[in-house]
Amino acid sequence: MSFNYLTAIIFLPVLGAALIALIPGLSDRVIRRIAAIFTLIPLGLALFLFCQFDSSLGAAGMIQFEEKLSWIPAINAYYHLGVDGLSLPLVALTTFLGLMVVLISWKINLRVREYFAWLLLLETSILGVFCSLNLLLFFIFWEIEVIPMYFLISIWGTGRKEYSATKYVLYTLFGSAMMLAGILSLYFTTGSLSMIDIAQTGIGSFTTVIPIAAIFFLLLTGFAVKLPVVPFHTWLPDAHTDAPTAGSVMLAGALIKMGGYGMIRVCVSIFPETAKAYAPILLTLAVISVLYGAAITLRQTDLKRMIAYSSVSHMGFVLLGVFALGQVSLTGAGLQMVSHGLLTGLLFAMAGLTMHNAKERDLRKLGGLARQMPVIAIIFSIAGLGSLGLPLTIGFAAEFITFIGCFSSTVVNGIQIYTILAVLGVALAAGYILWMLQRTFYGPVKEQFNEAKDADTREKVYMFAFVALIILGGIYPAILTDIIKLGISPIVGFLGG
Repeated sequence: MSFNYLTAIIFLPVLGAALIALIPGLSDRVIRRIAAIFTLIPLGLALFLFCQFDSSLGAAGMIQFEEKLSWIPAINAYYHLGVDGLSLPLVALTTFLGLMVVLISWKINLRVREYFAWLLLLETSILGVFCSLNLLLFFIFWEIEVIPMYFLISIWGTGRKEYSATKYVLYTLFGSAMMLAGILSLYFTTGSLSMIDIAQTGIGSFTTVIPIAAIFFLLLTGFAVKLPVVPFHTWLPDAHTDAPTAGSVMLAGALIKMGGYGMIRVCVSIFPETAKAYAPILLTLAVISVLYGAAITLRQTDLKRMIAYSSVSHMGFVLLGVFALGQVSLTGAGLQMVSHGLLTGLLFAMAGLTMHNAKERDLRKLGGLARQMPVIAIIFSIAGLGSLGLPLTIGFAAEFITFIGCFSSTVVNGIQIYTILAVLGVALAAGYILWMLQRTFYGPVKEQFNEAKDADTREKVYMFAFVALIILGGIYPAILTDIIKLGISPIVGFLGG
């Protein structure tokens, strides 16, 4: 009997959460170590699967490490897990971030037991979304994440934390309601909850009372709220601004990728013809997200809020790559999700560290911190320059492949215009990233920051882990794109490419 790797990867963090929550008398030190162990093992297993993924199988081996058990026979629902070239990099990214946020949270001293339990449950829910091949299982994991995220923001956050947490829940529940309606409509139409079976059979072969376009947009709305796409984006800046650092890292690094992943896995795979028909509308929203997100970022004076709005712009690139509907553009969108997870995750980690050590977050009051925090300044600069597409970073590779893929796509008429407009977002990104770095670390030294401390040894460990992956992905992006392409190929086949 083969080992159920995906089940282990998904449920080890929540097992750690259960141990932390239920074993009485644990010291804070022991709790932190349990959290580290139960995030380190899933990372090791994910890297093992990444190395064992068989690229030689091509489309025939689309889904690998599959697990399928009868779950609810009455509705033909299975406990069905599996990964392909699209989901495996996101699983690896999530397990990496899971360990990093534990290290980032090492100095948390408020209700430590509850904090790490919620953090580990959050990791399990995100991993479950990326591994699920059954729509009901997918939806259950999707819904679970809102619980730990709410408590992480409302208890350990700052500022208007209760307001931001409630706003996050309301937006998420709205999106989830749309998605549930779409899943139920899809089930009544096809009699199946299997993403793979429905996609391979083709939604057009079923007789449906509910218009296919209506089902498509119900599901798409749920994913668009999570990505997020303008105008569903307003929860994101508040949630990021008021969340604890680890919450922001996990939210930006992995959680919002659920939206982009769902669009590719469900909307494009199952509704290829509908995706083609409405691609111009969605590409317009992508360009609006890129340009509006970048423009509004330029106006921000709060360090975390600036990074939060930049995420709206960068996720617009993902939407652009997805609905250009070409193999290269979809591959670029997949790489863009991993790139954004690493770069923006590191940006939020550095922002949190800067705010903690300098006791300030207003960009108008910061300045000259590079002298007191040279390591933080260098790592922050690498993450920022990577986000605006510096060559030899994964950010450059992701944006270049996405733009090349979009510009050369033959599926959507006029795609070149959308692409050129989106490229303007990179120019705006250069403006806000360089301004943020200059205002924070350079310029005249301010006396109030003379006592500010640089990163300690533990903090340097997670910084250099992030940087190593950012540089590796920039120098050798094929380590990811070769695998992502295998996951995209069957989807392009559904599109007729």
